[in-house]
Amino acid sequence: MNYAKVKKTDVANGPGIRVSLFVSGCSHHCEGCFNPEAWDFRYGQLYTADTEQEILEALKPDYIRGLSLLGGEPWELPNRLEILELVKRVRETYPEKDIWCYTGYDYEKDLLRWIDEGHAEVEELLKRIDVLVDGEFEEKQKNLRLPFRGSENQRLIDVPASLRGKRVILKEM
Repeated sequence: MNYAKVKKTDVANGPGIRVSLFVSGCSHHCEGCFNPEAWDFRYGQLYTADTEQEILEALKPDYIRGLSLLGGEPWELPNRLEILELVKRVRETYPEKDIWCYTGYDYEKDLLRWIDEGHAEVEELLKRIDVLVDGEFEEKQKNLRLPFRGSENQRLIDVPASLRGKRVILKEM
């Protein structure tokens, strides 16, 4: 997996001060995307054990609220396993920190279907995420006043509550 950037003090992609990992590779190619250079799976740098350690160190201060995963697309098949391993390490090391993940995929149509099709890594990853921001960015529904998302169709999903309730439960902001 390649990544475009590690942002160690991000305030735009979830509540509080966060560490954000922008992975490379995205097949959505949304019109008006804020990060089109990251569509290329080869863009940026190779994600390594050193990168993971850098992220874990950046999460250490008490003032850091959590980790945000963006792209590119974290849920693309070439990215999922590395993202899962990172999320496992973050959960083990910092159980009090929250994890947000942004995706152009749809929770019900894509992620839950992949679980039904036997993609165990998708279920394992979902179980470790607090908030999923789902849906492709849609230029025609762009709204810069929305908290932590760019277009009206995108949802802030409370993943643990949604998995327990077996239906989508939106995160209150």
